[in-house]
Amino acid sequence: MSVYETPDSDQPLGPTLLEAISTELAHFLDSQEETTAAVVTSEMLDLARTFTVGGKRLRPAFCYWGHVAAGGHPADPKGLLRAAASLDLLHVSALVHDDIIDASDTRRGVPAAHRQFASHHQAMGGRGDEAAFGTAAAILLGDLLLMWSVELFEQSGLVPERMARARALLASMRTEVVCGQYLDVGASFGVTPSHSFSAELDIASRILEYKTARYSVLRPLQVGAALGGGSATLETALAQVGSLVGRAFQMRDDVLGVFGDPLVTGKPAGDDLREGKRTVLVLTALQRADAAQRDTLEALLGNADISLQQLQDGRDIITSTGALDEAERLIADDTATAIQLLQDTDMTRPGRIALVRLAELSAQRDR
Repeated sequence: MSVYETPDSDQPLGPTLLEAISTELAHFLDSQEETTAAVVTSEMLDLARTFTVGGKRLRPAFCYWGHVAAGGHPADPKGLLRAAASLDLLHVSALVHDDIIDASDTRRGVPAAHRQFASHHQAMGGRGDEAAFGTAAAILLGDLLLMWSVELFEQSGLVPERMARARALLASMRTEVVCGQYLDVGASFGVTPSHSFSAELDIASRILEYKTARYSVLRPLQVGAALGGGSATLETALAQVGSLVGRAFQMRDDVLGVFGDPLVTGKPAGDDLREGKRTVLVLTALQRADAAQRDTLEALLGNADISLQQLQDGRDIITSTGALDEAERLIADDTATAIQLLQDTDMTRPGRIALVRLAELSAQRDR
């Protein structure tokens, strides 16, 4: 008999599911203590624990409720919870690497992993450059979390035929997110073929699809449905839903990256402008701006020392050009279309209720 309560469809990101995912993650990391302690001191495992505490748990949730949509709640959810929790280890791996790429100082309200490793180097009186050590150590932490995500998934012990299908989907998910991240980096550094705003918008749309929509929603949904024995018809429908909800999720992220409250998001105000991210939101503003506005906004992109006044100037341009309103329209339209697809697709009632609510939560959030 499982020790876990059955999550409530009306609260698909409620404490019942979140605490169960957290418990499985904690148990798994505890199981790594003997091996890691035999090789290194505690820093790697300590930071793995630090960055797997909290977070939205969005990917595990879509995986869990994808299973419910296909085959209902499992009698013993432990295996499914392990498989779902493995997606959070994959996500934290990506976050650790992203923070290096973006030179971010914080993550989830605490110093980013590379900053913490640099501080450890300083505290230990280490040789060489502390920042270089921090970067190297954080890359290794991200690699370790990636390997652990595979290990945890393989420990789920679910039906072999269903595991095989889910494993193939996970392989696609890992490839897509890394290639999407590369495309994002290329766009930031101007090495992608983009000779016009329309070309840049096309690239930004592909980044949105492959770096976020498939990785955060579409593939987790399909993995869960595969583990629940879902049909090919359901898998196809969930792909459409996942793309729409994932795009809305990322568009909301882009809005928060410029307009979000750092006390809520855990990131510095206007972080996307500082990092020079040419998101759909920013590109829409640039396309609609007059020459003076365009020059001002272009000058802000990638400026790590942007002042509060400059940030407000950028926000004003994005708002006055109608780019913010356009982003809100796209978020609302994609969410509404996804919810209609969920209503029209054959699945379990608890799964439908939960996935509709998750679609709404993905679009309407402040962090």
